[in-house]
Amino acid sequence: MAMPARADALKDEIAPTGRLRVAIAISPAGGAFWSTKTESGGYAGVPVDLGKAMAAELGVPVEYVVHQNSGQITDAAAKSTWDVTFLPKDPERETKMTFGPIYEVADATYIVKPGSMVTNFADLDRDGVKVAAVNNTTTMRGAIAHLKHAKVAGYQTYDEIFNLLKSGEVDAFALSRDQLHAMAKKIPGTRVLDETFKQTVTAVAVPLNHPLAAAFAAKFMTEATANGTLRKAYDNNGLKDTPIRTQTK
Repeated sequence: MAMPARADALKDEIAPTGRLRVAIAISPAGGAFWSTKTESGGYAGVPVDLGKAMAAELGVPVEYVVHQNSGQITDAAAKSTWDVTFLPKDPERETKMTFGPIYEVADATYIVKPGSMVTNFADLDRDGVKVAAVNNTTTMRGAIAHLKHAKVAGYQTYDEIFNLLKSGEVDAFALSRDQLHAMAKKIPGTRVLDETFKQTVTAVAVPLNHPLAAAFAAKFMTEATANGTLRKAYDNNGLKDTPIRTQTK
């Protein structure tokens, strides 16, 4: 009877409502962290697929808890509104949730507005330059630490920053290189800078003081990386040419 009791204890901790509540952040960007809305009213993304697979392994339904960015997910960690998430990890967030294995390593840089003469970090980091970032994210904190003269301003959504960059109201946007290259295709005249100011790592996470949930999530991601579940999630979400990176250089 020990095994069923352990299974029940895990479900009580990781899915106390009877559903696995997966926190996701929505934007048109896609990628290994961001999810998108589908035409049918549902959601698509690597975290969506991983959450669905995790719920299936637990034998419970999945429920997606939608946020505008990773900062909002972090702020909700202590509020018992979600059970598991997949998001960029940094020391500040490690005080609010327990992370499992890394499943993505992304290079963060900047895209500059249409017509900008900026070609490198030195050009960008000048007084009077305004750089946008998604509010309260690890990339925003990295940009603030990196830029000594340019001002970093936080915004709640990717969409808002997209429009500000397109109209030239901000000089640049800090985000992962892959996502910025996708953005550059949608805004003619922009340029993604070649240099990298930070490597952002993305991992599975659960709220603090959930040891059974943390152990299960870590085991799930280790197995998902080995058995092709993670690769399939990448392939299903426009990342067929993106290698899975589980370690920083």
